Amino acid sequence: MNSETTTLISLKEAMKRVDHKLQALEAQFKELDFTKDNLMQKFQHHRKTLASQAAQDEMWTAVLALKFTSMELNIVYSYVIEVLIRLHTRVLEKLPDLVRGLPTLASVLRRKVKNKRIRVVWESILEECGLQEGDIAALCTFFIAHGNKAEHYAAKVRQMYIRDITFLITNMVKNQSLLDSLLRAVQVIEKGKAVKTPEEQKSSLKELIPSVKN
Repeated sequence: MNSETTTLISLKEAMKRVDHKLQALEAQFKELDFTKDNLMQKFQHHRKTLASQAAQDEMWTAVLALKFTSMELNIVYSYVIEVLIRLHTRVLEKLPDLVRGLPTLASVLRRKVKNKRIRVVWESILEECGLQEGDIAALCTFFIAHGNKAEHYAAKVRQMYIRDITFLITNMVKNQSLLDSLLRAVQVIEKGKAVKTPEEQKSSLKELIPSVKN
């Protein structure tokens, strides 16, 4: 075996060693990439969770900081409760076979997470009302915070006390998200009056309200 042959053999062996090292490094890089992606996903999820929690805390603070008089609170509450009742009623209208399984709006909100059929119906109802999930979160927060002390005022009674509810809300509510949600609630009720069905008009509010509170 001459020197050139020996050199070639040594070079091939060196190349094999380099190739093995490169393969090992490639495997390590793939593992590092996987770990990085996994950490990024966890970080993103954690960041979204923190952001959501911060938004919820901010909403609760805004709702509890409202300085409405008792009469003003009752009027705003009336719009909120009527929107929540309307949403629940519309879900039951579109899913008559699930009426027994969806006795409250809370049950709809819980079950839509895992039930695609309920979720699709819910999203379509929000769209037809011009509402978003954030609006529902704000309205539910308002309802939970003030529902135990507020009273429902019928439309005629509301108009007797306050001519421009939009002006009241705009001047009293400082949190933009809560402000937008309350204004949209008013729009849903005001615009919906003209298209109510006779069956809806005959529905007793006293029968509907417990279905949201329970």
